[in-house]
Amino acid sequence: MMRKTIAKRMTDSFRDVPHFPLTIEIEIDQLLKARAEINKRFAENGVKVSVNDMCIKAAALALKMVPEGNASYTPDGIAMPHHADIAVAVAIPHGLITPIIWAAETKGLAQISHEMADLADRARNKRLKPEEFQGGTFSISNMGMLGIKSFASIINEPHGMIMSIGAGEKRPVVKNDALAIATMMTVTVTCDHRVVDGALGAAFLKAFRGFLEDPMAMLL
Repeated sequence: MMRKTIAKRMTDSFRDVPHFPLTIEIEIDQLLKARAEINKRFAENGVKVSVNDMCIKAAALALKMVPEGNASYTPDGIAMPHHADIAVAVAIPHGLITPIIWAAETKGLAQISHEMADLADRARNKRLKPEEFQGGTFSISNMGMLGIKSFASIINEPHGMIMSIGAGEKRPVVKNDALAIATMMTVTVTCDHRVVDGALGAAFLKAFRGFLEDPMAMLL
């Protein structure tokens, strides 16, 4: 039944939603450094922040900076919620489910990490309440931990965008006209063109990249 429901939702979305992808490369060396420092400093408090947790926070803050992207298409107009409620794809037997970090822009990394770990655990054990995975304003799917470098997701209606996060890996880059090595991550957002056009999607990605490349900005 779960696979049947997923098949219908994805078919309807892919067929009926005019969608397009936008892809950027993000340098995450500073993000990894900040994550390591946070986990080292607060280990005694049980804090263990992941890259995904930091992406959730950055996406929420970027949506508040570009509120037109935190929107959904409806027959009566475009709905623009007050909070960035981030639905995160979690793989479970026979499918996936998207538990939600509600009002993610208001929460610190430690709280997001704790909530995400709890939601993912209960999702895999089929103990989520309907209100914990129904709704939301934006979706994230992270396959980096599976070694996937780059991919594009199908819109999770009624969300206006879904973000696909690939694996971080060391790559050759050009800095100051010289060849260097940096840890790069490929990120793609699939946009519902009825809600988010190319310029708006690009503005969101610019804000998101800003938070990841300068993680201290997430504290402001």
